Amino acid sequence: MSWPAGYGKRVLAEVDSTLNEAARIAGQLAGPEWILALRQTQGRGRRGRDWKDPKGNFAATLVMRPQGAPDQAALRSFVAALAVYDACVAVTGRSEGLSLKWPNDVLLKGGKLAGILLESAGNGQGVNHLYVGIGVNLVETPMKEWLEPGAVWPVSLLSETGVQVSPEEFLEALAEAFARYEQQFTTYGFEPIRTAWLERAAKLGEVITARTASSETDGTFETVDASGNLVLNTAKGRVSIPAADIYF
Repeated sequence: MSWPAGYGKRVLAEVDSTLNEAARIAGQLAGPEWILALRQTQGRGRRGRDWKDPKGNFAATLVMRPQGAPDQAALRSFVAALAVYDACVAVTGRSEGLSLKWPNDVLLKGGKLAGILLESAGNGQGVNHLYVGIGVNLVETPMKEWLEPGAVWPVSLLSETGVQVSPEEFLEALAEAFARYEQQFTTYGFEPIRTAWLERAAKLGEVITARTASSETDGTFETVDASGNLVLNTAKGRVSIPAADIYF
């Protein structure tokens, strides 16, 4: 593995949140840059949920200036998921048990190994900066006591594979994989990314539950469409869902 050309890297001993740090420094950067925190004190997940980072786990954010419309920027969650998947394969030498859970989780043997959170800044006309936050349970499995009923149980790379890897080593593998998929995305569009993601999708063809703050939909996971929406085949027909928490 080699560090991808054109990408910066900074490693911080401690920070409140790599997403917060990304927002603070974005305007100073000439190009995309990875921010890795060896300790994160105020990590967060989707919908403002806490994200705990015990020592040895991975917490990083990529700051980038995406090209294209805001809806295209959001598709980087699929790019990031594929990159995390490949990084796990690279550091462990195996792909058995790895899968991708829509919209933004990486699973290992059915448990939650990693989460991805995208945030952005713009001027109303588009996205000036995109922050791709990634957390991976490399050695510990925090937050079990806060799990919602039906949520995926957390696992760590160490507990499930016996492989211990440092955050710095994981970042090397992740940055290389992300750059490769990002090049594919900017060159050929979302379709090859969508195809690769579906090949690794958890519960494809099975009945799952999509839950939002105001509704719950059960159906067979049919596909992800060209906009990144989840497509379920329900008792009332095909339904396209742009955002939800998934349970199975």
